Amino acid sequence: MSTIVLLLITGLGLGALYFLVASGLSLIYGLMGVLNFAHGSFLTLGAFAGWELARRMGGESWGTLIASLLLGMVVGALAAAATEFFLIRRLYNRHIEQVLVTVGLALATVALFDGIWGTDAIYVTAPPWLSQTTEILGARVPNDRFLLIGAAALVLIGIVAFLRYTRFGLVIRAGVENRSMVTALGIDVRKAFTVVFAIGGAAAGLGGVLASHYFGYVSPQLGGSLLIFAFIVTVIGGLGSLAGAAIASVAVAILQQFANYFWGGTGDLMVVLLLAVVLLVRPTGIMGKKA
Repeated sequence: MSTIVLLLITGLGLGALYFLVASGLSLIYGLMGVLNFAHGSFLTLGAFAGWELARRMGGESWGTLIASLLLGMVVGALAAAATEFFLIRRLYNRHIEQVLVTVGLALATVALFDGIWGTDAIYVTAPPWLSQTTEILGARVPNDRFLLIGAAALVLIGIVAFLRYTRFGLVIRAGVENRSMVTALGIDVRKAFTVVFAIGGAAAGLGGVLASHYFGYVSPQLGGSLLIFAFIVTVIGGLGSLAGAAIASVAVAILQQFANYFWGGTGDLMVVLLLAVVLLVRPTGIMGKKA
């Protein structure tokens, strides 16, 4: 019983990490139709920024961790906004060019990170509580899983509330439905779309700092490795569906944990098989809209 509880909660923690990456992808694609392959770069940059700040503050306190998380979000948001402003803005409705530019940016940034921080993994420190465990129904669960789950829940609630209950969210949704009409009303839709990119980048930057604590290190390849699972989650959940991404994140991560434990480390294979089954049965994903 304790093993099942441990696998379920650790699966929820890993799913929360997947969701933090996939939420930005899903938001940007769902509202703007941009498939952003450079999203992992925002995550890696946020993780390195968080690590640099923690190193300079030289502590393992909660204040250092919170400052690192905030800096990771800000850096991720700025990087994403700059990407939209300088590269993507001129390529709306030109999907092939978008893919080429974002793939190129992802490759270039990994080389840039290699040059700045080196190719080896850099180990991070955290408040002692995160490396401890809490006993739940006989299972000793690592505390960092609770931090991941809480952060993902706050991000989901924050994005939904922003889109539904703020004026900017209303402008974004109206601009997606009818950009010409909103522009005719004197509203600059381009700024709203930049904000969407910034929100997605902030979620990725936050996920980057949390991922560095989950894995215990940060490296130039961190974003790329997580981006693969984020894309799988986004496709299974349905392209552009935030709720679908949340459901798929949990399903993929729990399946991965159970398969790794009970079926000899076949978690990644099971995830790919799940993706194939979903695409065969429901090509639009769990909560995707039919074309």
